[in-house]
Amino acid sequence: MRNLIIFLTLPFYFCCNILQDKYLNGKSENETISILNKNAQIVYLFFKIEKTDSGSEKITLQEKKIVDGKLKSNPIFDENEGKTGDFVVSMTDANGKEIVKQLVEDPLNPTREVYGDKISRQTITLQNAEFSIRYSHSAEIQMVRIEKITNSGKQLLFTQKL
Repeated sequence: MRNLIIFLTLPFYFCCNILQDKYLNGKSENETISILNKNAQIVYLFFKIEKTDSGSEKITLQEKKIVDGKLKSNPIFDENEGKTGDFVVSMTDANGKEIVKQLVEDPLNPTREVYGDKISRQTITLQNAEFSIRYSHSAEIQMVRIEKITNSGKQLLFTQKL
């Protein structure tokens, strides 16, 4: 009986040893994670906005940066959250199909907290400002479009091919 147990356990240990060697020679979990992180990229777009003498806004794309990384979460866009003066930034493919959409609070009229006897919020009016957006890199994204929410709908302010 003892010989039978030894005879049956030897092939079991031998198979486990081969499987362990096969696993160790393959890619480890850390290598797989680093490969995934190398492929994931974040795109940052930096804009400058100026109010012209006529009262309209002029937007220019100052810089585009692509860095390695992955966004923890994508911003959720809700059409009803936008207020008058806020911007809707849309990233589209070459055919104009929207891929990513984000809401940016009015950069020319930011709200700041003021500390005194009480904590209050005040809106500041600026003639020029800067703002940025970020999104996960995708080869499909070819254009960026910025629209301003107005009382009568949306007004197109900026369109540029990336």
